[in-house]
Amino acid sequence: MRRPDWAPDDIDIERPSVARMYDYYLGGSHNFAVDRAAAQTMVAAVPEAPLMAQANRAFLRRVVHFLVNAGVRQFLDIGSGIPTVGNVHEIAQQAAPESRVVYVDIDPVAVAHSQEILAGNDRATVVQEDLRHPERILSHPEVRRLLDLDQPTAVLVVAVLHFVPDHDRPAELLRTLRDALGAGSWLVLSQASAEGRADDSARSDAEAIYRRTDSPLWFRDRSELAVLFDGFELVEPGIVWVPQWHPETPESSVNAEESGFLGGVGRIGG
Repeated sequence: MRRPDWAPDDIDIERPSVARMYDYYLGGSHNFAVDRAAAQTMVAAVPEAPLMAQANRAFLRRVVHFLVNAGVRQFLDIGSGIPTVGNVHEIAQQAAPESRVVYVDIDPVAVAHSQEILAGNDRATVVQEDLRHPERILSHPEVRRLLDLDQPTAVLVVAVLHFVPDHDRPAELLRTLRDALGAGSWLVLSQASAEGRADDSARSDAEAIYRRTDSPLWFRDRSELAVLFDGFELVEPGIVWVPQWHPETPESSVNAEESGFLGGVGRIGG
């Protein structure tokens, strides 16, 4: 396979990446043939996969608007992915130009394109790091330069946790992040879920497809996601299918379970 000019030299273009598959679902162009093939296999097994990604991106947009209106001006977006249209800095800085955003992703393609897009934006940056090492994220010079974590900060962990298996102790990872945040800070989570679905075939197919990537899938239900909000006060309506979280119209939350993503927002009191 010919390596595109925009692809960093040190990435494996023969193995599908979840970030680049997600980019494909959203209609982006920063993906390889191997990513498109895996994504198309996923769509064949789960035809609503692109709509699920779009529902999750719409949730992100509504959450950022909500947080800006709540006075938040600092955002730490972990697992941010490839910067397709509708990223956090675009939404937040359009509403509040003084907003500061740090993106974090493990995928070098996502990081490289974020760097290109953010060039000249002195209130947004990106670092290459892994959610499974929160202490390295928190101590990273770019995070410390741009964010004052003693002030209200929103930590976004959107469409990421289903790639963190239970043996990596996601609750402990999030607790490390929470303990570094000041009063009035926020946590935003969304997670793939098969809750309430009678047919397990789509879930089994999705798990099999993602086992061929660098990040196998781990589905969780509402009760498992609630545990991850320990130390945060959940905002109404709590943990719901993402189209049900502050929908823009009543119609937009119809058949919300088809989104396949549960999500919620919590706040540290004080």
